[in-house]
Amino acid sequence: MADVAAAAGVSHQTVSRVLNGHAYVKDATRERVQDAIRSLGYRRNQAARTLVTSRSATIGIVATGMAHHGPASTVLAIEQAARVADHFVSLAALTPRDAGAAPRVLDRLIDQGVDGIIVVAPTADVARLVDEVAPQIPVVVVAARRDAPDGSAAVYVAVDQSAGSARVAHHFAALGHERAVHIEGPAGWFDAIERSRGFADAAAGAGLEVRIVHADDWGAEHGHRAGRSLVPQIEAGEITAVFAASDHLALGAIRAFWDSGIRVPDDVSVVGFDDVDGSGYFVPALTTVRQPFDRLGDAAVRALIAQWDDGVRQEAGMIDPEVIVRGSTAPPAHAARVSLRDL
Repeated sequence: MADVAAAAGVSHQTVSRVLNGHAYVKDATRERVQDAIRSLGYRRNQAARTLVTSRSATIGIVATGMAHHGPASTVLAIEQAARVADHFVSLAALTPRDAGAAPRVLDRLIDQGVDGIIVVAPTADVARLVDEVAPQIPVVVVAARRDAPDGSAAVYVAVDQSAGSARVAHHFAALGHERAVHIEGPAGWFDAIERSRGFADAAAGAGLEVRIVHADDWGAEHGHRAGRSLVPQIEAGEITAVFAASDHLALGAIRAFWDSGIRVPDDVSVVGFDDVDGSGYFVPALTTVRQPFDRLGDAAVRALIAQWDDGVRQEAGMIDPEVIVRGSTAPPAHAARVSLRDL
């Protein structure tokens, strides 16, 4: 920093102000300092800075389910939000087999000197393991969880899975559907639990009869299997709408329907969840629920920073998703016939 100050013809304090983004530096002076930084190849010594400030500017992330769209998108959004806030991330990705190692991984991140930890905990077993840990640094848990223990030291943030699914039920009801099926996600996943609950509760209030079909995973193969099981009921007119708990489940179901000569949305409407990249190019384009991962990542990072900057433990609350209506939903065939007779 002394070399930069000498090259720019300014004081050591002015270089520090430029590096820390202080507003009270003239533009010409800031540019001169930045030119000197570039020409000298100056880099901050983060280890020294940590000793002075007692902050590492590093956020630890513990994540499971990274093979799936939701957790992977959440981690990416957290990393981007952390970078905007001028923080690094240290990532520990756990597979389902070693999810039980979550407490040890938390301890290891704390030993690294991270300023706080964000746990992406889509499953109940990981979230309950976090309950057993009482770290002395701020912890934020990303999970659509309703059974968090009272007095938990962690702050919870999530996309409101239940609200998104409720909007699907209302969308079906508004189109005139009376009987629907929900292809439910895998057991033990908070998102699957909340999507199923929100859809069923809203459907009951809207007069929509709902049946649940369970899928063992989120993938298209499992959606195809569930879709095949629904073909006889769809052909008999007993089901006119299907809500799949993920876009990939919806994709598999649509393929099963197509294999059996069932047309979407003419014979059955289909809705997915997530708005994965390319869902607008399915045939037909998929109506789905879009999760605002950028807002989720920002909320998680802000909740963490608020704790170590201000000592404020404030629940960030639920973030609303939105239904993206495309070509895979339409009024049921019987409703269309009634409408034509009315004309």
